[in-house]
Amino acid sequence: MLNTRLGFMFFLVFILWTKSVFAYYADFSLGLADPLQHFIAIINPIGFTIVLLSLTLYINRPKLSYTLMIILYFISTLLVYSNVLYFREFSNFISITTITGVFSVSKGLGGSAVQSMLPHDFLYWIDFVILLVLFITKFITLDSRPFRKLNAFATTSFGLMFFSLNLMLADCNRPQLISRTFDQTYTVKYLGLPAFTTLDAINTVQSNQVRSTATGTDIDPDLNYIQNHYASPDPEYFGKANRKNIIIIHLESFQQFLINLKINDQEVTPFLNSLYADNNTISFDNFFNQVGFGKTSDAETMLETGLFGTPTGSFFTHQEKTNTSQGAPAILKQKKGYTGAVFHGNVMSFYDRDTVYKNLGYDYFFDQSYFNKLDAPPMEFGLQDKLMLSQSAKYLEQLQQPFYTKFITVTNHYPFKLPDMDKEDFSGQGVTPSETVNDYFESAHYLDSSLKEFFDYLKTSGLYKNSMIVLYGDHYGISERRAAPLSQFIGHNPPEWNDFDNAQSQRVPFMIHMNGLKGGVKHEYGGEIDVLPTILHLAGVNTQNYTHVGTDLLSKNHKQIVAFRNGNFVTPQYTVLKNPFTVFDNKTGESIDLKQNPILMKKIINWTKQVNQQLQVSDDINNLNLLRFYTPAGFTPVDPSKYSYLNQVQQMIKIRDNLGSASTSMYSKNDDTSTTSLYNTDAPEVKDSGRDSIDNLYSVLPKK
Repeated sequence: MLNTRLGFMFFLVFILWTKSVFAYYADFSLGLADPLQHFIAIINPIGFTIVLLSLTLYINRPKLSYTLMIILYFISTLLVYSNVLYFREFSNFISITTITGVFSVSKGLGGSAVQSMLPHDFLYWIDFVILLVLFITKFITLDSRPFRKLNAFATTSFGLMFFSLNLMLADCNRPQLISRTFDQTYTVKYLGLPAFTTLDAINTVQSNQVRSTATGTDIDPDLNYIQNHYASPDPEYFGKANRKNIIIIHLESFQQFLINLKINDQEVTPFLNSLYADNNTISFDNFFNQVGFGKTSDAETMLETGLFGTPTGSFFTHQEKTNTSQGAPAILKQKKGYTGAVFHGNVMSFYDRDTVYKNLGYDYFFDQSYFNKLDAPPMEFGLQDKLMLSQSAKYLEQLQQPFYTKFITVTNHYPFKLPDMDKEDFSGQGVTPSETVNDYFESAHYLDSSLKEFFDYLKTSGLYKNSMIVLYGDHYGISERRAAPLSQFIGHNPPEWNDFDNAQSQRVPFMIHMNGLKGGVKHEYGGEIDVLPTILHLAGVNTQNYTHVGTDLLSKNHKQIVAFRNGNFVTPQYTVLKNPFTVFDNKTGESIDLKQNPILMKKIINWTKQVNQQLQVSDDINNLNLLRFYTPAGFTPVDPSKYSYLNQVQQMIKIRDNLGSASTSMYSKNDDTSTTSLYNTDAPEVKDSGRDSIDNLYSVLPKK
């Protein structure tokens, strides 16, 4: 069999499959969570490798065919091993942008490559020695017989069929995998390294082709639009949070209807309910999520850049990695001296955050690797919120103030399955026929309890009095197809649920809390695209020269037309859907016959133009990377190469020590005494760990 061309090819496929699977389990952290994911990971190298190596079967000359086959095999092995070394250093996979950047590759794989090597690495290369010996001893000889083109085509077709099966299984386990491009790790986990590299190359080429057509004057119409639609800040609120710490809390999959909702006479979110009605909180009850396929990453895109996500896929994983950015962390750092940091219970590579956050100007990114998991049952999207938030305290107290921080919660993520040990004195089970909806109530309750503990710490530590805390829901939790069991809790009958109800249910919470802030529930219509100008104005930064397509929610000139990513929109009076074109009255929920109302028809046409223009301006700036042609006065473009998320604790300590008495961290202000002992959590993982583990978990960082 080895002395036939087809047999030798499948022998190479087998060895390369063995190397890939070995790398998956020995050197990569793919987050394989269930038997199906393990099965998909085990088979995913096969189909693509067969297709790749089968291309050499179409060549008639045996020596050339074998030579190209071995070259492709060598390149595939080099791809696997390069990613092994890169992953050990950066916990991520090599993108085409990194491969084509010689300096980046040498930086990532050069000096640290030798140190990253492990004894078992010889297994990735020992086969070449074995192959050489087999050829020298003529145990394997070249098959000089011609190979029929029909057989070559059949081999390629078999590989394509196998890859299609792989793709089908992947889509069953993780829908919209390719269109949304969640994460490089996800693509490798489901489709394999060669497929990931190919898809990344296609996306990069497409993006570069679009960008290459842009010129410096292309941004002029967009700048004119932004200037004409700028909403000046309300003097009552402008600078109200000047040099206050800004703490953003990203409420995963959290919808507005959860606020003040009771299940069996018990509040689902008692703490958030109290915060929502607090005199020091500005709350919005007509605030909508505006995400597209990028979901969570789209919400972050709007929060950090004031621009929408892209129409397809995730802006984070496609453009933001290499685009010129004017992100909130960089703006606040340059204008007001803020330190930027993100806390997240998932891995850095998810949505390419480890690259994107550098581009936005975040100084620090504390991901899953910075937290002790204790004996917490594994969850697909990261560490439980109570563990992440409580352990963040030891890093938070070391940040130089003022700081701009973002906490991304994950426990309230679909499928909303809480481990039994994390379930509290609240049960949503049996409330509806949908197990998913019932679990959603329980995970939302857990998130609420996590936030109460965090707020208690902020108050007892002293951070609260000098901070503005912003909470927002990133996107819907219960999708349209699961809405029927939910409808009874929000005043609808399940059989009558329609597109109007689905649009209206896209409301998510948005709260701005600060001691001394003139609070209250505001009814203005707005969305996530309006958050950044609102926050910056409160911080005393005028946004007139920045490319934000939303407007300050607190401004008297705020535009109350909320555009969805698909072109639908809502106003205080109407909901307008594009496909099929329908206009609903918000008060009655009834559709309106515009033929009988030409005046309203004219308004709808005008609003539609405004929505389309807002989306188009955002897409032009993002897709063409137009910010490379425009820098606001007083702003310096971010150089991501100056940011590193390695040895971050040492970075903070070095800054603290260099500043000495000028250090503004909470730790320094507290006479070099840690505040972590003030953090009280009832997380069972912590309680069950014992006193020694708790002390280690919240250990004080080294003193000066």
